[in-house]
Amino acid sequence: MSSTETFKFILILLVALLVLELIARRLRLPTAAALLAGGVGIAFLPGIPPVTFDPELVLIVFLPPLLQDGAFYTVWSDFRRYLGGILWLAVGAVIFTTFVVGAVAHAMVPSLPWGACFALGAVVSPPDAVAAKAVLSKVRLPRRLNVLLEGESLLNDATGLVLFRFATAAVLTGAFSLQDAVFSFAGLALGGVAVGFAVGHALVFALRHIRDVFLVIIASCLSPWAAYIGGEALHVSGVIATVTAGIIFGWYQHDVFSAHVRIRSTAFWKVMIFLLEALVFILIGFSLRGVVERLGGLGNAVEALGLPILAMLGAVIASRFVWVYATDYLRVPLARLVGRTAPPPTPRGSFLLGWAGMRGVVTLAIALSLPEAMPGRDLTIAAAFVVILVTVVVQGGTMGWVIRFLGLDRVATHTHDHHLTEGQASALIDKAQLDAVRAGAYDVDGRLVHPRLLEQYTYRLSVAERYATASREVVDASGRTAHYDVILAAIAAGRVEMLRLHRSGQIHDDLLHYFERDLDLQQIEAENDREAPQV
Repeated sequence: MSSTETFKFILILLVALLVLELIARRLRLPTAAALLAGGVGIAFLPGIPPVTFDPELVLIVFLPPLLQDGAFYTVWSDFRRYLGGILWLAVGAVIFTTFVVGAVAHAMVPSLPWGACFALGAVVSPPDAVAAKAVLSKVRLPRRLNVLLEGESLLNDATGLVLFRFATAAVLTGAFSLQDAVFSFAGLALGGVAVGFAVGHALVFALRHIRDVFLVIIASCLSPWAAYIGGEALHVSGVIATVTAGIIFGWYQHDVFSAHVRIRSTAFWKVMIFLLEALVFILIGFSLRGVVERLGGLGNAVEALGLPILAMLGAVIASRFVWVYATDYLRVPLARLVGRTAPPPTPRGSFLLGWAGMRGVVTLAIALSLPEAMPGRDLTIAAAFVVILVTVVVQGGTMGWVIRFLGLDRVATHTHDHHLTEGQASALIDKAQLDAVRAGAYDVDGRLVHPRLLEQYTYRLSVAERYATASREVVDASGRTAHYDVILAAIAAGRVEMLRLHRSGQIHDDLLHYFERDLDLQQIEAENDREAPQV
């Protein structure tokens, strides 16, 4: 296709994803499943040209922003608290699945070299951040399970990519060293953290000195690619660099973003992420056409590869359950050995962790990046598609039902006891705002010049009533400016108190975002009213 035709085709895909999204909502189907099915259906329509895409391009276009979207909203306190469990899944489960699937692949296709078998295992082993986010955003889970699944999806891509590269190199060169592999993996991970740390803090520093709203949004959107490309250029993990930068950026964005930037950038970012996620799943559906054509048709493909792929699909699903249950029931005795305590495992939680193993864009991109000379390339690509399709449609599509059946939705809203409730935190923020109003409500002679403001913040009227009433009491421009200066000072004081409560661990990130949005809206309305023309 020419460049113009490619652009038109992309526009058609955007229209198709909107239609598929509406159909999924109307029929209450999983969005990812509808997009996958839609991609397959469109790919086989008469007259549709074959679509080929560079897997490296897929990774660099889609993966960095989708990883940062997850990392940006990562609750650092929860991530740090459950880091051990996250690593057990993100590293241990991926390695275990790679070896199990590799062994099954060799048993089903003995002529396939061991290195190619383990490369296949590495392709299908890491659950995907995009697929996990698409499913988890629509269900309610206990906080620990949600943190484990989201944290795993952020880090396991790096494990899968490293294993894949070592297995591929072993097949093509005939050389492999376990010691070199371990040291190389550690270097890639630590190097990725270092690059992400540098990029994240450089971004925060830059945003503190940029005043234009649109320039701030542009710089923020470029940051995931800066971290990913920078990490890859320095031969470390671009995935871990992106995740690290995203976590740092998410932690400091409450300090560096103004209310206007936060409201506008959030809207823009959500639209961009929706389009990227939807296009990823449609492209996965399109990949099936190339696989079928290379194997001589659907019938030949099923006859030649059906049984090995089913065996490997079973190995992918079963190995995760084995790993999750084994490690969950080893956590308590292992914690005792190091003098710590660990919460006892729950069969329901372990089952859900085992069931939540959706694969997606990374599995597809790794499979398509296999060298043409790689033994078993078509088998790997076909297996990757089947694993993606089944895990997204079956496991992802039934996630909500499984959660309700296990009764996990009834404990999904529980928070840690050491956090303040919404009412307690709101009272502290209101008090900080009222103190700021009291300090500015009197002039230098001690006369009360803003009585209405003092009354409003004392009784905490609604935002609309507060500003509407306040604006009618302003008589002249100087008094109007002073009036809204007091309001903005109160909002700033509330913001300082809100961040103090969060940084000291007294409120959770959920309440932080709730209060922050309220203060942002108050600030935008006060700034607009202060600058409104006098008529």
